[in-house]
Amino acid sequence: MMDQAESLRRRMNHTHQARLIAVASGKGGVGKSNLCVNTALSLVELGYRTIILDMDSGMGNVDVIMGVKPSYHLIDMLQNRLTVWDVIETSSLGVSYIAGGSGLVEMVQLTEQDIAYFQDQLQGLTHQYDFIFLDMGAGVTEESLQLLAAADDLLLVTTPEPTALTDAYSLLKQLTRLPDKLQVFAIANQTDSEREGQRTLENLSKVAKQFLHIDLVKLGHIPFDRMVSKAVKAQIPYSAYEGRSKAGLATKKLVQTYLAEIQVEPKVIEKAPFFQRLGRWMSGSASGTK
Repeated sequence: MMDQAESLRRRMNHTHQARLIAVASGKGGVGKSNLCVNTALSLVELGYRTIILDMDSGMGNVDVIMGVKPSYHLIDMLQNRLTVWDVIETSSLGVSYIAGGSGLVEMVQLTEQDIAYFQDQLQGLTHQYDFIFLDMGAGVTEESLQLLAAADDLLLVTTPEPTALTDAYSLLKQLTRLPDKLQVFAIANQTDSEREGQRTLENLSKVAKQFLHIDLVKLGHIPFDRMVSKAVKAQIPYSAYEGRSKAGLATKKLVQTYLAEIQVEPKVIEKAPFFQRLGRWMSGSASGTK
């Protein structure tokens, strides 16, 4: 197993390296997937090539938010030996995605041959896209934690509700187990005012620094907007449903802030390219190691 993984790592030498962004939350119901889709859409509108991998095996709904019906899911690629290009869908708005499907949980029980095929197929994405989003399930499992270890950045989505903040802190606590430093960008969603958004991020940042020694980047807040609910019912991303909506404008501003941050952010710890790290995670899962 390890010999094969090392061979695959040597073959993965990319001239272009996409940036991997994990989008996660401590609990469900905070608008994580909706924000993931609209963030990706905002990047597309700026000329960046983006793709979303729906990694939420229990409640994957990226395709529903975009109003599209996928022909295949990520697990189909492995079970039926399809190419990654067979399972990629592209919405009319230009956002590419790969739907997860309920069988995604089986990915943690892959065979040695599955791992090799998975890597061979997905490594091509780093040549074709600038940003690869992982829409993670709510909370943290051993498997999702290992997958987070492969990311470059984490967009941590919370709301001002005490339960959401408590669960966001719990997720941050789990990140301290990772061997590599992961840059965390905190987003306060569904806020009643700018003051509430700032206070939410400040409080989370303060406890993360004091008790976990994690420096959060307070990326911004998205105000509560009734237009979001209407967009979800219409199965259209809210940024496209109503371009001048409060949530849409705030998301575009958030993306501009993120781009400015990563352009000046130094590489504190050099990590291997994403798909090499993902391969290590999958190799460990298949062999029963953590």
